[in-house]
Amino acid sequence: MTRSVLEVRYEGGVATVVIDRPPANAVDPAMIEEFLDLVPRLAEDPEVRCVVITGTGRFFVAGADIAVMRDLSEANHVRMRRWIEVQRLLELAPKPVIAAMNGHALGGGAELALACDLRILAEPATFGFPEMNLGLFPGAGGSQRLPRLLGPHRAKLLMIEGARLTATEALRLGLVDVVAGEDFDQVVARHADTLAAKPTRTIGMLKRIVDEGYGLPIEQALEGERAAVMELIHTDDAAEGLQAFLDRREARFTGR
Repeated sequence: MTRSVLEVRYEGGVATVVIDRPPANAVDPAMIEEFLDLVPRLAEDPEVRCVVITGTGRFFVAGADIAVMRDLSEANHVRMRRWIEVQRLLELAPKPVIAAMNGHALGGGAELALACDLRILAEPATFGFPEMNLGLFPGAGGSQRLPRLLGPHRAKLLMIEGARLTATEALRLGLVDVVAGEDFDQVVARHADTLAAKPTRTIGMLKRIVDEGYGLPIEQALEGERAAVMELIHTDDAAEGLQAFLDRREARFTGR
């Protein structure tokens, strides 16, 4: 029986998914299938209010397993391309998702991080898209998400150069949101607890309308926003947030 490479740890409302596939947490079809099975369950679990993705050792995710990628058949690359389905599930999850990059995030690991809502990178780690050095390009989401984040020119240049950026360089470009030093675990926990205490259902709705409205004509996008607002006003968390403000107390959100 194949060993599971994903371990889930629960603490409060936070579910931490730990990727453990030595030596570099490289992506292969088995890992992809585990993610595709796990992420919907976490997304639907009302007790989970924030999801954290992290790795073990020196790597968050080193990218695709080169031994697997050497098979250049279309069938193999169709299987490997399901990595984009994992990213999409995280992107659309109705709760906040944190990429806690404990180590190097390269290629498919950087692509995974771009699909998360908050990206925290350990200070000694690097971040980048080195596929060009293998005769490839970031073809599992990177070639599309990176231009949306940085703009086409800068994104193309980064992918063409295939450079590994330091944490400071990645932060300066906006590829990551937080750089953490020796207190990495504490920084991740603090951000996760903060997000888990927020109105989770509202966060999920916000993620959805931004995703659906991006690139649409403004009138069409505003209509989607209107529909979401009409849904939002019937949530328990909206009532709680407004009442807590009037009562001058901290809101106690439930995600409902």
